[in-house]
Amino acid sequence: MNQSRSASLTQLTTMVVAALLCAIGILVPMFSPIKIRLDPMSFTLGSHIAVFIAMFVSPLVAVFVELGTTLGFVLAGFPPVIVLRALVQVLFVVVGAIWLRKKPDTLNHPLSMGLFVLVTGVLHGVAEALISTWFYFGGSIDQSKGFFTTIVLLVGVGTLAHHIVDFACSILIWKPVEKIVRIPVSARLNWKRNPANN
Repeated sequence: MNQSRSASLTQLTTMVVAALLCAIGILVPMFSPIKIRLDPMSFTLGSHIAVFIAMFVSPLVAVFVELGTTLGFVLAGFPPVIVLRALVQVLFVVVGAIWLRKKPDTLNHPLSMGLFVLVTGVLHGVAEALISTWFYFGGSIDQSKGFFTTIVLLVGVGTLAHHIVDFACSILIWKPVEKIVRIPVSARLNWKRNPANN
């Protein structure tokens, strides 16, 4: 009976954490003071932080929060190309969350963390560039700057840069927060100080 109650409490706590992250994911695109629009690229600082932290928790929480964040872009009144760019992020979210679930020590080593950020960032950039290409050739996106500048540089490379910045912010937030999170999570940060630097 005790085990059943403990499992129920863990599930409830996980749902609350997911709901809070989802709320943050919805609010950031609506109220972030730092929004840069270079259509079809938009840079909303922190818009991926809730998603990254959800990835550190579990794949299911990550997908739930990703869909909630997409809803935030809808409610904030962004155009369809930006909303769909938010939706296709589910690709990197699923890959990254499963990666962390299978290799929970990934974020504790600079090389594996760098590879994680690069792979998920490239998936992120490619997915958003592909959905933007559909709008570009459909005539919904200004073509005056050309395909390479608009889609490859602004969307693809711009998304990768945004991904890296938000990941770094997520790690800085997760490090102190994970100490108070009492539910099972995919990624814990066990960074040891190098004795040589003491």
